[in-house]
Amino acid sequence: MKPVTTCVALAMLALAGTAEAADCVDAKSAKAGFVLEKPGIRSEFRPAPGGMVAVANNYQSQSPQTQYLYAGLIEIFRDSDTGRLSMIPLGDLKKLFPLKAGAKSKTEFVRLSAKKAPKGTETLALSVKGKDTYKLGDCKCTVLTVKETLTGDSGTVIDSFTALYSPDLQ
Repeated sequence: MKPVTTCVALAMLALAGTAEAADCVDAKSAKAGFVLEKPGIRSEFRPAPGGMVAVANNYQSQSPQTQYLYAGLIEIFRDSDTGRLSMIPLGDLKKLFPLKAGAKSKTEFVRLSAKKAPKGTETLALSVKGKDTYKLGDCKCTVLTVKETLTGDSGTVIDSFTALYSPDLQ
């Protein structure tokens, strides 16, 4: 697979930087997978069964990492030398898609790790803030800006970030 420039940032690509070639990824070409690179990280994205996207991250200064993201947005599984993590949804993730500007949803998960017993459930809140134009190299496209907030049983925020999401590249 040749590295390409793409016009989107699935969940993690908001920080992807630049890619190697001048080809832009679209819905058709994304089905074969694509690679994004910036100094220190190379990420390979490939469609996987069940609506998943497999992401192989190779870092310059850390061990490689494999992730599976539902619809290219919601992390379900992560594996690396530092550990393995599964986020088991307690609801139907299919009902969250397709995403549209202004949409809000919440889904409960149980976090499973080989070294830690679950301490309760966690809630992932998705809030689609709107559409934006994302430019990467010579490519640009319309993406959805999605705020993701993960909270614990007590309401304490575990993680919060904004992802750029393109349904075409899932």
